[in-house]
Amino acid sequence: MSGKPTIVLVHGFWGGAAHWAKTIVELSRNGYTDIRAVEVPLTSLADDAARTRKMIEQAPGPVLLVGHSYGGAVITEAGNHDKVAGLVYIAAFAPDSGESPGGITQEHVPEAAPNLAPDSDGYLWLKADKFHESFCQDLTADEGLVMAVTQKAPLASTFGDAISQPAWKSKPTWYQISAHDRMIHPENQKRMSARMNPKKTITLDASHASLASQPAQIAGLIDEAARAVG
Repeated sequence: MSGKPTIVLVHGFWGGAAHWAKTIVELSRNGYTDIRAVEVPLTSLADDAARTRKMIEQAPGPVLLVGHSYGGAVITEAGNHDKVAGLVYIAAFAPDSGESPGGITQEHVPEAAPNLAPDSDGYLWLKADKFHESFCQDLTADEGLVMAVTQKAPLASTFGDAISQPAWKSKPTWYQISAHDRMIHPENQKRMSARMNPKKTITLDASHASLASQPAQIAGLIDEAARAVG
């Protein structure tokens, strides 16, 4: 895949870099070898964007940033880096300047919102017994169990962190909408994707975890974006 950008994958709330596992395998099968998956701390937008920028800077050349869920807010903030050639949003937040994931969520409250539970340390969890039905209902029960047990909770305050300068206003973008998303309301996804005027938008009959339930389609969109910016 000479001439192709480094693909940098950014996970969202209640997951880690391993949420990209199936998509990574599909990208590898498509001939991509320079793939990085950032493990962000989920402690603040500033912290998460800083960690992502470090990964961008370590890449040998141009970067295609891919964000799932809250990872979309991270790539929106970090994507202004000179090495970033394009942005791909996977069932993701794409806030405008001054907007936060929490504020967008309130516009159309998602079905699974009641299944979130804060703890005494300020972290916000997705209830383990509700994880499968909320986050990844199109995966097997066993896969949902593993995701629930290994979930990575964000600091609840991160929901309120606002974007400064959105990278999607100056970089080419692609967007995947999950039609059966219970974590980010599909109507919010439609609005966010439409206003960025993406090169391409696809809608999948998928849960929030489209990166795991439909990895071939997700990898296909990433491949199309990579070829376009390459």
